[in-house]
Amino acid sequence: MILMARQLHHRVLAALGQALSLELTAVQQYLTHAALLEAWGDPLTADRFRQETVEEMRHSERIIQRMVSLGLAPAASQLQPVATATDLRGLLEVNTLLEDQLVRHYAEAQRFCQLVGDAEQAAFFSELLGEETAHAQALAQWLRELNGPGVNSIHSPDLRPPARAA
Repeated sequence: MILMARQLHHRVLAALGQALSLELTAVQQYLTHAALLEAWGDPLTADRFRQETVEEMRHSERIIQRMVSLGLAPAASQLQPVATATDLRGLLEVNTLLEDQLVRHYAEAQRFCQLVGDAEQAAFFSELLGEETAHAQALAQWLRELNGPGVNSIHSPDLRPPARAA
């Protein structure tokens, strides 16, 4: 089946492709970090990173669904190499950098869509921006807790952001 793409600005199309690449990069990175944590003997934190993988896969799925609905054949251009570290603090630091990259990408994509008058795509990127912003804030909070005085556990409260009101 040949997909018939709706007329969209080429930068909007590129933003969707880059979003997919970044989300799949996050999936790969969180899976790798879960495996590292498991190897380090920390199955609880490994499970938490696996939960993050599921969240990023859901974002990837939504982007793919959006692309297909627009008549595009989804294709992630290139995944970034996995960033690793030697401890949980380091893993959280590299994950915070990746989440910040996602936040910047979604903010720029939303702004551009608004600039060219594509309210539908702007709303799509805005929703992802909100979710990734909350996620980045949760990671930053976990990192602050690890850096706090008297921390004697590498575990933190639930990493997932609180559920949004319906």
